[in-house]
Amino acid sequence: MSHKEVLICRCSDVTLEELRALIEEGYHTFEELKRITRIGMGPCQGKTCGHLVLRELSHCTGKSIDELRMQQSRPPGVGVKLSLIAKEAETNGE
Repeated sequence: MSHKEVLICRCSDVTLEELRALIEEGYHTFEELKRITRIGMGPCQGKTCGHLVLRELSHCTGKSIDELRMQQSRPPGVGVKLSLIAKEAETNGE
C-alpha cells in the first residue's frame, strides 16, 4: 500500500503522503496541521487520528511524542436564546 492510500484521518480524508508533505513544509504542531487539514475536527475529534499524527510528527521532526502536544479540544459553541433562559428561570421559580 502506498502513502497515497494510507489514511491518517478518516474524517477529513487526510493521507499519510499529505501529512508528511505538510510536515516537510514546516508545519510542526498538531494545531498547525489541524488548521490546514481539519485533522482532529471531524466526528471522532482526533480520537482516531490524534496519536497517528503525533507519531508522524515525532518521526519526521525527531522530537519525542512527550514533547509534542495533542490538539486543544474546544467544546462546540451553541447559541442559546435569552427567551429560553427566561422560560427556564420561570419554570424553576427563580
